Amino acid sequence: MTEWLQTAVFYEIYPQSFKDSDGDGIGDLQGIVEKLDYIKGLGCNAIWMNPCFDSPFKDAGYDVRDYKKVAPRYGTTEDMRRLFDEVHRRKMHILLDLVPGHTSEEHPWFQESGMDGVNAYSDRYIWTDNWFQRAEGLAYIAGERERNGAYIINFFKCQPALNYGFLHPQEDWQKPMDHPACLATREAMIDIMCYWLEMGCDGFRVDMADSLVKNDDEVKSGTCLVWKDMLGRVRERYPQAAFVSEWNMPESAICRAGFQMDFFLDWSGNGYNLLMRDYDDKGRDNSFFRKDSTRNIQDFLKEYLPKYEAVKEKGMYCLITGNHDMIRAAYHLDEKELKLAYAFLLTLPGAPFIYYGDEIGMRYQKLPCKEGGYTRTGSRTPMQWDNSKNHGFSKADASQLYLPTDSALDAPTVEEQQKREDSLYHTVREILEIRGKQEAFARHDNLEILSVEENRRSFVYRRGNLIMLCNPSGQAETLELRLTESAVIWLMGAVETDADRCTIGAQSFAIYRVV
Repeated sequence: MTEWLQTAVFYEIYPQSFKDSDGDGIGDLQGIVEKLDYIKGLGCNAIWMNPCFDSPFKDAGYDVRDYKKVAPRYGTTEDMRRLFDEVHRRKMHILLDLVPGHTSEEHPWFQESGMDGVNAYSDRYIWTDNWFQRAEGLAYIAGERERNGAYIINFFKCQPALNYGFLHPQEDWQKPMDHPACLATREAMIDIMCYWLEMGCDGFRVDMADSLVKNDDEVKSGTCLVWKDMLGRVRERYPQAAFVSEWNMPESAICRAGFQMDFFLDWSGNGYNLLMRDYDDKGRDNSFFRKDSTRNIQDFLKEYLPKYEAVKEKGMYCLITGNHDMIRAAYHLDEKELKLAYAFLLTLPGAPFIYYGDEIGMRYQKLPCKEGGYTRTGSRTPMQWDNSKNHGFSKADASQLYLPTDSALDAPTVEEQQKREDSLYHTVREILEIRGKQEAFARHDNLEILSVEENRRSFVYRRGNLIMLCNPSGQAETLELRLTESAVIWLMGAVETDADRCTIGAQSFAIYRVV
């Protein structure tokens, strides 16, 4: 395990929406530099920055046109180097967002690959033998290039899939994983990672990490072999580099592929989704952390615990407050419910990830699609720093902003939250301060569930010498639990102890240390 990850707390930055330093209405790298002290002051010591490479931005930068060039709207290579230096000067770390499974259709590699005739990039993407040939089980596009063939896409039409091969090729156009073109794709991706690591970044969050090898098996054996090769060779040169996968299969990502971290992703109906975004088809929310929810924590634990147990001694299964692909938790949870949810997420094992603005309760805005965001667009609005023009995000005219700011009179801001002692911001900051001081939180193999019952919403868990009690419901609940030899070090709400019993007040959370 990379040493610095043991105590890492990440802050996710969507660069175009974080801080505009030059008044053009779009956030930039210098804007991030200006707010590094804020991030560190919150209690975060690491950053995950969403894509910042040159792109036509048909999918907000997840369609890369040049992996080694900073998108001009964010700045220059020197601005990026300065950001790395300023991050490290504060004893922090930063991950860039790597998109290895596909490029933009405007990438020079793909432009060459789509030409009629054989060239060095002909097989660097996946093409059928002719324009009319179907690629069963795979999304494909035909009729847009000179080449007589259809090409495979990874997600949107603008994202042609790079060729890492097929686990079991069944057609002539399906190359094996050891085909020279597939090996060349690996070499190119290794080169890209080393380029940015040499410049000063500390690793990568990897987009759609499971999407490399096609027609892969259930555990993604082929993709795991590719990653094991690529990550192994990168670590030979940069042993402290960190890699977190967008995968949600930690047994594959961590145990087989070689990632140190994997995300528990927000998929409809899964354990994570049920915590804060449990919407039915009519928009009603039964999320566990809602005061009036009918859910039990077992709905989360039955999916989380087996995966956690499988990887706890090899890597981190990480939890997030939200991200650029999810509706913000504040859409249906009020401030007190958010406090409970974040207290829970920030005291579980793994490196926590806080999405920019979640610490102040920024809300989801219903907005038209921007740069392929669709319903995700409303979670990508500008950071709300204060109540000045454009909430302090930019000095540009409001009509020039990347996205509009929250126009509500009570829109939360950093300035307001910092002034109010009982705010969500201070709750997050206090828990992160405790997390940084308690040795039990620096281990990630020490989670123990102490008390969970099917007919009760409160629950208790332990990490080393720390005991966490959580009751998200609107009613106090009494448990059989001995706390007389423990001391409370953080409390929201009320907890009463009596011999071998304790009563957790409605919507309460406590951290006890065994003395």
